[in-house]
Amino acid sequence: MTTPAPSPAGEPEAAVRVEGLTRAFDGRAVIDGLDLTLKAREFTALLGRSGCGKSTLLRVLAGLDREIAGTVLVPRWRAVAFQAPRLMPWKRVWRNVLLGLPGRPERALAEKALAEVGLTDRAGAWPKTLSGGEAQRASPARALVREPDLLLLDEPFGALDALTRIKAQQLVAELWQRRGCAVLLVTHDVDEALLLADRVLVMRDGGIAYDTPVGLDRPRGVGAPGFAGLRSRLLSELGVEDGGGAEAGADHQQQQEVAAAAHSDI
Repeated sequence: MTTPAPSPAGEPEAAVRVEGLTRAFDGRAVIDGLDLTLKAREFTALLGRSGCGKSTLLRVLAGLDREIAGTVLVPRWRAVAFQAPRLMPWKRVWRNVLLGLPGRPERALAEKALAEVGLTDRAGAWPKTLSGGEAQRASPARALVREPDLLLLDEPFGALDALTRIKAQQLVAELWQRRGCAVLLVTHDVDEALLLADRVLVMRDGGIAYDTPVGLDRPRGVGAPGFAGLRSRLLSELGVEDGGGAEAGADHQQQQEVAAAAHSDI
């Protein structure tokens, strides 16, 4: 893996370039000849059914899986946030944030990142004393200290309750807007993808089967003009009908109302 070469004149700068990527397990290709370009400073969401290879692709881009064929060009400085915060229980929060950094980084570096995610008062706490939302916020803080050009998010909100999840989504949107790095978010949540991303990809049959820009003004809400149409198309690409009966419809409407209010600043 190397850093992407400069883009041709007139084209947006690329943060990631993937050509002919193949990754097989026991002779079965989960990723098969995949081509992908991610633009610098762009927020991209990746959707797909379970087992389609989304997390495998993210691990390849992170450099955690190298048993591949094809070309993968990524920035040198990149960071990953997973669904589980993966905090070491025997290290205080600020030491967890600095974990893995070379040399002897000072506590002030961790505290600066923790301030960005609203955890200033929890820097010296033990992980077991954090709430679920606080622990999840420590994950982007650990990524921020690395000053990444590419931030990879593997379903980082999946284990959170609905309201905490919305707050975490808002936090990631704010951090991305301030930092300006390229982001790839792997998610199963179509609404989440549309609320956060500039571009949404659908992965299927080992490759990118659908690729669409999200031309919605920010701040966004699920009631924004054009949101329902994009949502319906993405669900169709995922093989899901946009509906599901009166009970499901009422439940979804309630979720939309909560999300619309909470996402008013995204």
